[in-house]
Amino acid sequence: MTSETIHAWPRRGYADGPFGQIHYQTLGDGKPLVLLHQAPVTSSQFDLVYEPLARRGFRPIGIDMPGFGQSDPTRFVPTVGDYAQVVPAVLDTLGIAETAILGHHTGALVATEAALRFPERISALIVNGPLLVSDAEYDSFMSGLHLWELSYAPRPEAAHMVELFAIRNRLAHGAAPPSRLSDYVVQSLVGRGAFWHGHHAAYTYRQAETLPQVRQPGMILTNTGDSIYAHAERAHALRPDFPLVALEGSGIDIVDEQPEAWAEAVTHFLHGLDGARQ
Repeated sequence: MTSETIHAWPRRGYADGPFGQIHYQTLGDGKPLVLLHQAPVTSSQFDLVYEPLARRGFRPIGIDMPGFGQSDPTRFVPTVGDYAQVVPAVLDTLGIAETAILGHHTGALVATEAALRFPERISALIVNGPLLVSDAEYDSFMSGLHLWELSYAPRPEAAHMVELFAIRNRLAHGAAPPSRLSDYVVQSLVGRGAFWHGHHAAYTYRQAETLPQVRQPGMILTNTGDSIYAHAERAHALRPDFPLVALEGSGIDIVDEQPEAWAEAVTHFLHGLDGARQ
């Protein structure tokens, strides 16, 4: 890879998918690695790791899932399976036959489903923040966060944006600067889909049932300060063959707070697979 192929910002493009246009970002010309974001943000969640991944020999491809960012929404309430359907369309547009895939939180569920649905296209799976929803956790979501998201709407003096900023700051344990928190508020509100769709899809998905079915090599990536860190330990109990890599501390936005350590953990796993295949 030459230095000319790595830019400060990814190149952006669109693919035609099953629900309309799909927006993606990609950087470099190394080995492809699809990145799937958490809800309710966008592929810009990975702004600080596109370059570290490209520098390590990868071609990161961040996808805005349907209804998020600049991707068209579905015309119905989407599921994790619906989100997963856009991955092959982006790969086809870029002329990529096979790729590793990584998802964070909601994106981790979509990555899991994509690995199951398209095994000929997905060579390896990195689950960054699994979510193994129990019946009790589903009930708590439906009676709590889901109702809040359903009622979330613009309020005078941008009070709804202030509220979202405060929530994001709490989840980041105060580690994210105001500029990045502001960016996350914008990402959360720019999508054309309903605000509540992403987490609804996540909490109605049963990763505890699908993760054991994955046949590709995989890794569980997390950090000890993540709000759903305990789910990573539960996922590792289901898949002890998937190494569990836990970075220390930080909050929900590990790719912002430890971009180099995060990129190095991803690199170590994927390069290890390459060595095992040789």
